[in-house]
Amino acid sequence: MAKVVKKAGRKGQEPVTRDYTIHLHKLLQKIQFKKRAGRAIREIRKFAARAMTTKDIRIDTKLNKFVWSNGVRNVPTRVRIRLSRKRNEDEEAKEKMFTLVQHVPVESFKNLQTETVKDE
Repeated sequence: MAKVVKKAGRKGQEPVTRDYTIHLHKLLQKIQFKKRAGRAIREIRKFAARAMTTKDIRIDTKLNKFVWSNGVRNVPTRVRIRLSRKRNEDEEAKEKMFTLVQHVPVESFKNLQTETVKDE
């Protein structure tokens, strides 16, 4: 009988930090004016969940202020964000990891790539 070798699946999630640029303008087309900023926050949350594979997404107040800075209708076209997957300190939490989403102010969005940030 052949030996059964269990294939190593996806390894456990490690804490990591990356910078992304989200093009909000294309995500908000055909969205009525009074729902744009709220939808932008939901789209950022959805992007973070997909990129970091965590259900617990926490959006920083500075990012929220930046999205709402021009009012509910005129959401910024692009936003540079820092996604940090961290361990959940809370003992009775359902999820082991959570994602913190922070705003990264930039002068220009030209030639920006996704970058992994080294934690100190």
